Amino acid sequence: MEKLRVGIIGAGVWGKTHAFLYREHPGVEVVAVCDMDRKKADGFAAEFKIPHTYYDYNQMIKEAKLNAVSIVTPDFAHADAACACANAGIDLLIEKPLATTYEDVERIVEAVRRNKVRVMVDLHNRWSPPFASAKQSLDDGELGKPVSAYMRLNDQMWVATDMLAWAAKSSILWFLGSHAVDTVRWFFGDEVESVYAVSSKGVLKSKGVDTEDVFQSILKFRNGGIATLENGWITPNSSPCVNDIKFNITGDLGMINLDLSNSQLIERFTEKKNDRPDVLVQHFIHGKARGFAYESIRHFIDNLVTGKEFLVSLEDAANVSFVVLAIMESAKTGLPVKVRHIARA
Repeated sequence: MEKLRVGIIGAGVWGKTHAFLYREHPGVEVVAVCDMDRKKADGFAAEFKIPHTYYDYNQMIKEAKLNAVSIVTPDFAHADAACACANAGIDLLIEKPLATTYEDVERIVEAVRRNKVRVMVDLHNRWSPPFASAKQSLDDGELGKPVSAYMRLNDQMWVATDMLAWAAKSSILWFLGSHAVDTVRWFFGDEVESVYAVSSKGVLKSKGVDTEDVFQSILKFRNGGIATLENGWITPNSSPCVNDIKFNITGDLGMINLDLSNSQLIERFTEKKNDRPDVLVQHFIHGKARGFAYESIRHFIDNLVTGKEFLVSLEDAANVSFVVLAIMESAKTGLPVKVRHIARA
């Protein structure tokens, strides 16, 4: 079988993650990489032995004869590249979120539907074994009808101050809140009807990153379910885990709690530090990429090759962005906000 030709737009850290997964898969080959930063693009191509390097994605789309593209740019820069690829008939894996404005979400959806291309957004919590196990219990009826949920998904401060050069142009809601929103939508199997949110700002701004520190959000679903979300970027850097993850789902017959930030499965103590190495989200075993943040990308590749449906639909991703936008509006105005939706085609 002829391999699918794949390109990557965005030669950053997570772009390399996509390259690792594509390199492992027998059904695809990475033939092109694009980044506006020529040094990064050239280094990326050399590291992964990619034959074609571009600094303009329009040129890559025109010349590289691609079947699929990964868009791994900063979150606010997805829409133009996604629409250009869709208009060229190229299937897409887009890092979360789909887009960060109503206009950008709607024009991506229009371009994808009009050109009949396939798209998946990398909302990878659905591949987390603890979350998947909890969802299976819910689906099997062990918890009954979901009534309420709580999710805390925070990051150490260095993610905003050091890891992401563009944090001030984004929000913890796009970086982690999109995962939290998708997770509760997935569990409730329902759309969010309205949101009420508050936010706090000042800690990151004092460190030169002009964005909110934390959001607290209440989501009301159409079927009456309620979820509470906490998303923050100011967890102390001394925390042994980058992510602070807590989750509860309560039904009318049962409840499940997850504490995924304080696992003591592995503790490491050296002369310089003590930490808890990640063996769940992203890691390598014998040179192979493992962890649920990698499995979502592998799922895209597998289902792109086989033609099966993606676990995350275009409408899922669009409606996650709409919920986040409503949370932002509510936190700004101090009022509850009705949530817009895109129906399944």
